[in-house]
Amino acid sequence: MSYVIGVDLGTSAVKLLLVNKSGEVVQEVSKDYPLIQEKTGYSEQNPEDWVKQTIAGLKQLLEEFSGDASEIDGLSFSGQMHGLVLLDENNQVLRNAILWNDTRTTAQCREIYEKVGKERFIKITKNLALEGFTLPKILWVKEHEPDLYAKISSFVLPKDYVRYRLTKTLHMDYSDAAGTSLLDVAKKEWSKEICDAVGLEISICPQLVQSHKKVGKITKDVAKETGLSEEMDVYAGGADNACGAIGSGILSEGKTFASIGTSGVVLSYEPTGEKDYGGKVHYFNHGEEGAYYAMGVTLAAGHSLNWFKSVFANDRSFDELLEGVGDVPVGSNGILFTPYLVGERTPYADSQIRGSFIGMDSSHTIKDFTRAVLEGITFSLNESITIFRENGKEIDTIYSIGGGSKNKDWLQMQADIFNSKVVRLKTEQGPGMGAAMIAAYGSGWFNSLKECANAFLENAETYTPIKENVVKYKQLFRLYQGIYRKTKTLNEQLNVFRK
Repeated sequence: MSYVIGVDLGTSAVKLLLVNKSGEVVQEVSKDYPLIQEKTGYSEQNPEDWVKQTIAGLKQLLEEFSGDASEIDGLSFSGQMHGLVLLDENNQVLRNAILWNDTRTTAQCREIYEKVGKERFIKITKNLALEGFTLPKILWVKEHEPDLYAKISSFVLPKDYVRYRLTKTLHMDYSDAAGTSLLDVAKKEWSKEICDAVGLEISICPQLVQSHKKVGKITKDVAKETGLSEEMDVYAGGADNACGAIGSGILSEGKTFASIGTSGVVLSYEPTGEKDYGGKVHYFNHGEEGAYYAMGVTLAAGHSLNWFKSVFANDRSFDELLEGVGDVPVGSNGILFTPYLVGERTPYADSQIRGSFIGMDSSHTIKDFTRAVLEGITFSLNESITIFRENGKEIDTIYSIGGGSKNKDWLQMQADIFNSKVVRLKTEQGPGMGAAMIAAYGSGWFNSLKECANAFLENAETYTPIKENVVKYKQLFRLYQGIYRKTKTLNEQLNVFRK
């Protein structure tokens, strides 16, 4: 039997999957690491924690594996997007990584538009200049840490650094590069025009490769520490959302997924780089060669539910918290929740907006609030689906992955709010499975990622919209959309009171 390993470097943990030729996950290991949040809006991690926990996870995976290390043909990666890892001339890390959910760079986003021009920037990158992306972070370091900035030889994204430590080769794939604000997405090359405009040396941008490109082998030291074979091939991998698309079979026109993790994502396949959404949603290179995808993001999706539980129901498990939410009527007995706990991405691109519960009274129970949180997260995702549909995409089936696929009541809410069939996969491993599928394709198991998806993925359940719920949710969605406009100024005024 042959196997591959998918390594998914997430925001809170690294998840490792050992997958056989039938697409079965035969071993699974997860290792967590801390988040560093010194100030409001700051979010960092120590790259050494990623490396340490990935190696520990690989070691555990091999210790629990009943086969021989020589049976593992390849390894590939999925990784959290946008995070800035700065390296010196010896490829040593210069500072903590600044993560995707860090929002300190509003001034740098304005600077990018001033120097490049907003329309020109969107034309090149297919995206807005957003606080979470990589280029604004580099410019922040340039302004606030000039001595450190002077030492920069190159930058990479989180998974690329871990891969470098395992192989001693430095690359970045197109799907992750698309989220840096430095890639010409259609041309698939670093934009010298943007680099020149903002005063960056294009030489700090790493070599670009396809996601399935073989980039090296495990070093002798890593092989000795983990038990892996030195002959095992390592493939570049992709951004977590691109890998989530692969791992969900979003590999042809019209296929769409809704992923609810720490953040929430609605992603739809695009066969070319020619469509123009005007920056309303993200437009990135896919992990499949030559393909693209459009994507909307909710910054605090699962994070909103985690926050709610930790603050208001810390004595309950998630199963206990969600038990009975299906008995609460549509609209949560008159409560609306907006999940803007760390700002919002799609469609507002507003790092300063904050969340709200609207409509509370003394009759409401914890179940009403819980359902309102689930509905609010789903309404936010529906903002992206609405944009896709307004731009001519036909969406009648959505694959639900992540935490939102694990509760039947929430799956039905998604079907009703999205007004679409919602499908749960039989075994849903998201980005980690996508990384494993890249390794399987790179290793020659299949002739294409589509062929791999057909072999690996199977639908489990389908949820169909309930007509009367669809009608009610359309009314509620209009009310939900009004909350942003009506609370924006109020939130700006409250900012002076926040630490």
